[in-house]
Amino acid sequence: MTSTAAAPYRGRFAPSPTGLLHAGSLVAALASWLDARAHGGQWLVRIEDHDQGRCVPGADAAILGQLQALSLVPDEPPVWQSRREPLYAAALQRLIDGGWAYGCDCTRKSIAEALAAREMERPRHGELVYPGTCRHRHLPAAQARAWRLLSTADRAGWQDLTLDWQDRRLGPQWQNLTQAVGDFVLRRADGLWAYQLCVVVDDAAQGITDVVRGEDLADNTPRQIRLQQLLDLPQPRYLHSPLVRGANGEKLSKQNGAQALDLADPLAALRSAGAVLGLPPLPGERPGDWLAAAVAAWAARSGGPSLMA
Repeated sequence: MTSTAAAPYRGRFAPSPTGLLHAGSLVAALASWLDARAHGGQWLVRIEDHDQGRCVPGADAAILGQLQALSLVPDEPPVWQSRREPLYAAALQRLIDGGWAYGCDCTRKSIAEALAAREMERPRHGELVYPGTCRHRHLPAAQARAWRLLSTADRAGWQDLTLDWQDRRLGPQWQNLTQAVGDFVLRRADGLWAYQLCVVVDDAAQGITDVVRGEDLADNTPRQIRLQQLLDLPQPRYLHSPLVRGANGEKLSKQNGAQALDLADPLAALRSAGAVLGLPPLPGERPGDWLAAAVAAWAARSGGPSLMA
């Protein structure tokens, strides 16, 4: 796996067009923009619309309009995941040919029953840990409902795999991928590409050196690092920013009633997002002036590649 250490900084914001930006997504967008600017780098926008069934018509254009109103303008034209399917297909085929991906015909019900037989329960807000039912079945491609990646250290599927990495805000991280996640899906039974594969392929194709995103995605990192290893792709640096939480204490999201940003006062929205990121009160009567001060504040505490410790 190649390193991004010497590459010019390239960051990105990757919203899903399932609705408009809200306070939580603005925090992620602002953190990624500030980090890119503080490092003298480029900032890109990628529309993650691989799951078309969840996308709201016109939301992609509306999100780009919201970013424009906030003076968060990408340095290159945005890209859409829905237009990049050949890249994902090539990556999956490479994993299949290498013996790391296999076909699976399990249903959610059969997985749940297999776990129940082992007296294993799904954690609250967690995922079903795939029990490896199809790992050694060698199903023909025509019988595969989905495709999964071996979460083990060996292609035989017996040795647990533990991954560790350094998060620029959260510090040292590790996960036993085999036990915590299991063999995860690369292409779903309905034919849709899984987020994990898409994001890894796209980050590499766009030359992303630094991934700055919300803390709720931190546990995705080991899956993505494993794919980077197996596909011989660069591993970006990671920074997971604080979350905006709703009245119930859980992450603010479209699923729990987050309202679209009120951009009647873009400066107020930026100030609020900056406060979540720990920025002090900053001068500026216009968004551009405030952003310039915010970049300076972000850079002052970054000390280079280590930030928000």
